[in-house]
Amino acid sequence: MSKLRKRFTKAERLEIVKQSLEPDIVVAELAERYGLHVNTIYTWRSNYYKEHGIETQGQGIKEQTDEEREITRLKKQLREAELERDILKKAIGIFSKRDGKFTNS
Repeated sequence: MSKLRKRFTKAERLEIVKQSLEPDIVVAELAERYGLHVNTIYTWRSNYYKEHGIETQGQGIKEQTDEEREITRLKKQLREAELERDILKKAIGIFSKRDGKFTNS
């Protein structure tokens, strides 16, 4: 038989969301305590933020100045050049090895 799910009132949800926002609370433990899935609490949190007009600070794309974009582009170009250099070094090492099969002496 399937397990009956408990329905939470708006006040209970609000209390769980407020508990989840405390810095020393682990959301997974909170979800286990109330018999919820972790994603349910995050969904309730998201709804809470929307209702109260709270902007979250996410991991989104950071605004960059022209100089920062140029630095990022140059760092990427440097990484690619270093990778090409390392590959060529290995290739030179492989092709320059003498295997002793063909000697001119």
